[in-house]
Amino acid sequence: MTSLNPISQPQEEEEKKQQQSYSDWLREQYNIQYEKWYPWIEDQYLKWFGKGDNKASYATKDTLNESKVAGINQVDQLQDDVHNLAGNQLGDNGLLSPVGNLVSKEGINRAERKGKDEEGRYGFGGSGITGK
Repeated sequence: MTSLNPISQPQEEEEKKQQQSYSDWLREQYNIQYEKWYPWIEDQYLKWFGKGDNKASYATKDTLNESKVAGINQVDQLQDDVHNLAGNQLGDNGLLSPVGNLVSKEGINRAERKGKDEEGRYGFGGSGITGK
């Protein structure tokens, strides 16, 4: 049974940590680092190999490419060109690149980190609530 006494809660958390095995602690630390670093690794990969894509432009292109309607080569080529045009506008050199970068950083990366920014805070901008 959990106590409602706020003084005893840190003691209970400390007892849980002492009962935790080394492999459980290691798994927890790995998950914490994975949550922090993997979105950054994906961003770097797209920067190096993505031909000007960010996560928003890449996701736009990928989603639109799943909606091909014809089996005719010329129509498929036209659809690919339109999908790339729409996705490239959100990329690094597009007209909507600030929107694409904002959606990539504050939308997709935060979703991957369960709502936290790079420093583990909830909220936007410089002010945020620190979460565990």
